[in-house]
Amino acid sequence: MTESARGTAASSTRSWDPVVLWSKPESEREGTPLLVLFHGYMADEEDLMGLTDHLPADFTVASVRAPQPAGPGFSWFPLSRETDYSVERVVESATAVVRWLDTLRSAHTSVNLLGFSQGMAVATSLLRHRPTDFACVVGLSGFAVPSEGNAFFRDEEAAEAPAQFFWGRDQADQVITPEMIEFTHAWLTKHTKLTKILYPNMFHSINLQELAHVREFLSMTVLGRR
Repeated sequence: MTESARGTAASSTRSWDPVVLWSKPESEREGTPLLVLFHGYMADEEDLMGLTDHLPADFTVASVRAPQPAGPGFSWFPLSRETDYSVERVVESATAVVRWLDTLRSAHTSVNLLGFSQGMAVATSLLRHRPTDFACVVGLSGFAVPSEGNAFFRDEEAAEAPAQFFWGRDQADQVITPEMIEFTHAWLTKHTKLTKILYPNMFHSINLQELAHVREFLSMTVLGRR
């Protein structure tokens, strides 16, 4: 990517006005816990919206479209194997999401995050930047990114106030590299109150058993139900 193209991408991220699908009309959102969904690479805001039927109805669910076009869908930042990847691109995207979330926070009893694949990298980045802002985070078949010393990631603060985190995946997932899994596992173990469950034969996807566990996790962690 040329410098001018990189600048255009950064500018469009900073001016991001997200496309969002909501599970409830605006008149019914006030005073509810908010659950924000972040889709994976080359998907869009419709991709995860089907999960809503499997989650507690108490939540207002907001499924958000990533800022950058990618193939048939969108991406939050370039893949690490692409030449224009950098941790700064991750930070640009996450910063835009933080700004948007700050406009919603006061209307809800809590803010919670759920990310699939690359969307989990967004969710973990938000948690690492604002460690006390989220009641819980759910990561599905995804990863966290190395900070490379970027001050956006307040990992020491996260370790001091570890958030409830659910991480579901299949060891046979061939999309997320072993190196990224190793880094993610180490980071989550040190910095969160981790619930980790493996699902055989799920590969790089989400299954009904995992959704049942996510529902239980959200009910217990956010709603105080057992």
